[in-house]
Amino acid sequence: MDSQLETMVAFLETVHPYDSLPRDELARVAGSFSRREYPAGAEIYASGEPLKGLYLVKRGAVEVLDRNGALVSILGPRNSFGERGLLRDGLALTSARTTEASVLLMLPLEELRRLIAEYPAFNRFFSRSRSTETRSSDLATLKVADLMSRKPVTCTAETPVGEAAAVMRDRKISSLGVVDGEARLIGIVTTRDLTARVLAEGRDGTTPVGEVMTHDPLTLDPSSLGSDILHMMLERRIGHLPVVEGAELKGMITQTDLTRFQAVSSAQLIRDAAVADSVADMAEITARIPRLLVQLVGAHNAHEVVTRLITDVADAVTRRLLKLAEAEFGPPPVPYLWLACGSQGRQEQTGVSDQDNCLFLDDAVSKDDMGYFAKLAKFVSDGLHAAGYVHCPGDMMATNPRWCQPVRVWRGYFRGWVDTPNPEAQMLASVMFDLRPIGGEARLYRDLQAQTLEMASKNSIFVAHMISNSLKHQPPLGLLRGFATIRSGEYRNHIDMKMGGVIPVVDLGRVYALKGRLAEVNTRARLLAAEAAGVISASGARDLTEAYDLIARLRLQAQAALVRAGRKPDNYMAPSDLSDFERSHLRDAFVVVRTMQSAVGHGKGLLG
Repeated sequence: MDSQLETMVAFLETVHPYDSLPRDELARVAGSFSRREYPAGAEIYASGEPLKGLYLVKRGAVEVLDRNGALVSILGPRNSFGERGLLRDGLALTSARTTEASVLLMLPLEELRRLIAEYPAFNRFFSRSRSTETRSSDLATLKVADLMSRKPVTCTAETPVGEAAAVMRDRKISSLGVVDGEARLIGIVTTRDLTARVLAEGRDGTTPVGEVMTHDPLTLDPSSLGSDILHMMLERRIGHLPVVEGAELKGMITQTDLTRFQAVSSAQLIRDAAVADSVADMAEITARIPRLLVQLVGAHNAHEVVTRLITDVADAVTRRLLKLAEAEFGPPPVPYLWLACGSQGRQEQTGVSDQDNCLFLDDAVSKDDMGYFAKLAKFVSDGLHAAGYVHCPGDMMATNPRWCQPVRVWRGYFRGWVDTPNPEAQMLASVMFDLRPIGGEARLYRDLQAQTLEMASKNSIFVAHMISNSLKHQPPLGLLRGFATIRSGEYRNHIDMKMGGVIPVVDLGRVYALKGRLAEVNTRARLLAAEAAGVISASGARDLTEAYDLIARLRLQAQAALVRAGRKPDNYMAPSDLSDFERSHLRDAFVVVRTMQSAVGHGKGLLG
């Protein structure tokens, strides 16, 4: 191997996914690259031009512009670009030029396609296809890491057994991992050990744990399957299995964890909610949602499945509260419809959600009847708050008299927002276009939705304002460092995966639905329906859907990780917690979203 090829191989060994190739294959691929030098300001290719290969920055910097000339990002060494055009129809979707003297490597199109076809790492990295992993909630096929519910609680061999017992009592657990000073697992002590080896033998509470613990217990590693747990527990007749990585204790799996797993499902939570007799009962039911989130994410369910199942629980709780309210205050004087908007309306709730709702009342309602619905709204809204769906900070709730009105008033609201699209109207229309009936007479909304979509889509000024409103939230893309993270405060060096990740796509989906008069409310369903209706191009819909899938999935994974760590889920994620692979793809997904925003903003993202 000559020195030039050796240099190329050495460089590629530091770039993913080339670092996954066998040595001989890597050398062959290295020989396929051509080396090109560019001065500062040189155009590499223009949008719409045929592409000959995939570019890889070896030295220097390249700026990528969208089709409208807006700056998307600045790339440095080890970043690739041009692949989206190569994987579609061979035409560049962006333009690129150097910002300083640069050395670029180009891999021919044929070679890239061969690598994608033959090596899964390349297929995953460059195709951005939806995960093909088995989506199963079968306990036996889940990994141990996805079953652990909390961080391990530990003690040392010198800890008095009385103190260890107090810890287990206070933490409501049945075992402690015994570790040395370096967190290396050396044993395990259980409540059974305290009974059989301390109480039964008359030992004092000051007895060191090391004298009664089980030394060198059987363990599993995080990659083990649920079937390994079942087999080991059954064959060895044990109820606790430490999970270790190397020698470090990572968690504890117990028979209780397995029982909890089998008991927690969306169907079970919905059944329990349907018969709950009190708000306290519902709070106990919704307290299981974080564990359901962990279970669904761990089973590799698609994000739209996870959020749909979690939202179904909120729907069931809401309907039960409506029934309890009617039992408390008597039958309603006129028909009504309770609707949700926001994430519940779109069936996109995650591990953290507030409530957004309203009431549509039959036009026969009288002033005297309004008191009944005020009481009903307060009962349901306060019940949702107690169950974990906190009151909306913006007061977008049925308890606000403005959002508890006859259908004729609602019809006037929508007409006024469309005719006079001021900033408040834009905001309210954005929220109310996500309405979904939850409980009551669905007919009260059905005709109004179709009429409003038709009226709004014909008003070009209103559509323009809605498009402008959809561009207010931008993906957190930095020009030099990949991501524009929060600079100070509790979430310093994090990105907001809701406002900067999910919401920009939600807003685009709403615009597409408005333009196409689409009845769908769920964001992913809107994107698919927009493609089918010809509102956006097939390639644009495909790119945006794949980008949304990745963003939404990583958001859920981050929330599940927080739950496993014993923390409340939120919408913030540190890019440093992601692998290079995930960071690269998340950045690419943000680029797609920003590109689609730019296209819509320039009037080029909507067909027809």
